Amino acid sequence: MVGWENSLELLLVHCQGEIGKVLVGGAPEIPGATMLDKMNHINEVDDSLRRFVTLEPRAHAAMTVNLVLPPCRADADAGFMVLQADRAHPMSGSNAMCVVTALLETGRVEMIEPETIVRLDTPAGLVIARAHCRGGRCLEISIDNVPAFALALERKIATPNWGSIKADIAFGGVFYALIDVGQTGLEILPRQARALAEAGIQLKALLAEQVEVSHPTIPRQTEIAYVMFRGRDADGAIRTCTILKPGRVDRSPCGTGSSANLAALHAKGEVRAGDVRTSRSIIGGEFTAEAIGETIVGERKAVLPRITGRAHIYGREELRRGLDDHLIHGFALSDTWGPEV
Repeated sequence: MVGWENSLELLLVHCQGEIGKVLVGGAPEIPGATMLDKMNHINEVDDSLRRFVTLEPRAHAAMTVNLVLPPCRADADAGFMVLQADRAHPMSGSNAMCVVTALLETGRVEMIEPETIVRLDTPAGLVIARAHCRGGRCLEISIDNVPAFALALERKIATPNWGSIKADIAFGGVFYALIDVGQTGLEILPRQARALAEAGIQLKALLAEQVEVSHPTIPRQTEIAYVMFRGRDADGAIRTCTILKPGRVDRSPCGTGSSANLAALHAKGEVRAGDVRTSRSIIGGEFTAEAIGETIVGERKAVLPRITGRAHIYGREELRRGLDDHLIHGFALSDTWGPEV
């Protein structure tokens, strides 16, 4: 077809209902010696690719695009970063599962049954994935995430709507503010998704004004990326609801958020090495979060999280990068993207 030589190939993948498209072909070369450098280039120098694939008219609010690149380190099979409507992010558990499923089920990385180990080079560090495979399919994927640690427990946040509320600040690949949802008068239920999203975006702005974060070994990890509301189900599962900009809820139980929460529980003495917790999403999807070990990050005690779940490929698409398209930089409207757009 004339004019289709400048196109992008994406696999359509979801993990527990959270869409994580995987961009596997056609992306321009991203400058940088490391995956972190490449992510910073997208965020600080040229965000045209991110905008093209994550905003309307080629995208919609409830989705992410994962950019797969050659690894920058010799011990990795592939590199990837998470492209979302606000910026590029260093790591996501559900999106890592989408990436591993896409790489293995399309043969881009050789599948070995019954288990294939895939090493992912991310801006947050090396992430090890173990895929349980049968009949050419990934039946279950365990992500050995980067070390997770708590930065502050029960940090008080002043708010105009809820008074003083408490948040655990923890790192699980990115920084999270973990907030017991009852403090807002809300519940983690589908019918309250819009109210949760608006509350989370408001809290994220307040956190940016009141709480400073810094990763001791990863430069420029200086932002609380997400608010994750949490509750407890009758069977002991942790109900999760991560809020993504510009204002929506994560459909999955959230892998990096579950890692951060595991670190907070570890810091409180409620989780030890070998313990397993179930994370359950707003729509009932589940991950297991296991503390497979302990370590030190800087001077902080940290936990080694293993997050297990499953992703599914449901299609593919090709996006034409027509330079004469006056909407090549994309747009978003508050009717679907939320009032903070």
